[in-house]
Amino acid sequence: MSWSVYISEYISYLKLEKSLSENSIDAYKRDIKMLLSFLEFKKLNIPPAEIELLHLRQFISWVNELGMSARTQARVISGIKSFFKFLLIDEKINSDPTALLESPKIGRRLPEILTVEEIDNLINAIDLSKPEGHRNRAIIETLYSCGLRVSELINLRLTDLFFDQGFIKVLGKGNKERLVPVSQKAIKEIEIYISQYRNHYRIDRQFENILFLNRRGKKLTRVMIFTIIKTLAKTIGLKKNISPHTFRHSFASHLIDGGADLRAIQEMLGHESIITTEIYTHLDTEYLRDTIIQYHPRA
Repeated sequence: MSWSVYISEYISYLKLEKSLSENSIDAYKRDIKMLLSFLEFKKLNIPPAEIELLHLRQFISWVNELGMSARTQARVISGIKSFFKFLLIDEKINSDPTALLESPKIGRRLPEILTVEEIDNLINAIDLSKPEGHRNRAIIETLYSCGLRVSELINLRLTDLFFDQGFIKVLGKGNKERLVPVSQKAIKEIEIYISQYRNHYRIDRQFENILFLNRRGKKLTRVMIFTIIKTLAKTIGLKKNISPHTFRHSFASHLIDGGADLRAIQEMLGHESIITTEIYTHLDTEYLRDTIIQYHPRA
C-alpha cells in the first residue's frame, strides 16, 4: 500500500479510537508530512514497511540541521513513533523501526506567569467604547477565572453556562467533559456581553449556541484570541511573551500559591496526569532569594 492509504487509515484511527481534537490530528499529520519531505529530499522512494532505524536517524539529523529546537524535535519523533506503532498494531508492518529511536533531551521549562496586577492592567486596557470591548473583557476574565485552553474557550456554548450553580461545562481533550467553577466577575462580564452586545448580532445559524462570536456572527478562531491578547500586551508595554495559554498557567500558579489542593487543580485543568499539574508547584525566584537571605547562615 502507498503512504497516502496508510496515513488516511491512521487519521481515522486518531479520530475514532483516540478521539483526538482536529488540532492534535493536524500536528500528527505535519510530523508524517515532514518525514515524507525528508524521503523526497533524499530521493528515497520506499514504502513504510521498508523504513529502517537508519533512515529515521538520518531524518532526525536532517530535522536538527533545519534549526528546530530539541523540544520540537522531540514532538516530531513522538508523532512518528505513534504512526509506526499504529502500523505495527494494525499488522501493516512486521517490526517497529522507531523502537530504538531516541528523543533529544529537553529541559523542563517553566511557563510564563502573569501577576494579578498585570492581568488587571491587561483587562483595564480594553477599550469598552468599541463594540468588541465587552466581549474581549469577558474572554480574558473567562480564560483567567476558569483556566481554559483556547480551544475550550472558542467552543464554549450558551448551554454550557450554569451560572446559578456557579459552574461552566467544558469539553476538553479527547472529548472529555468537566465542570469548572466560574468567578462572579467573569459571570458579570459574560452577562453584560450577552445582553448588550451578543443579543444584537446577526448570528450565523450554525453558531447560534456558541458564546463568543465575531462581528459577523461567527465563531472566533484561535488566531483571533491570540491577536487580542498580543494587542493588549503591546498597549500596556508588557515585556513578557504571552499567549492565551498564559492565563491558564497563571490560573493554576495563583491557586497553588494560595494553598489550593493539587488534585482539585488537576480536575479543574482537565489534566489526565497529576505530573502535568505539578509543574505549577515551582517557587517564585524572589521568594527563594528572600528565604535564603533570611535563614541561611552565610547570607
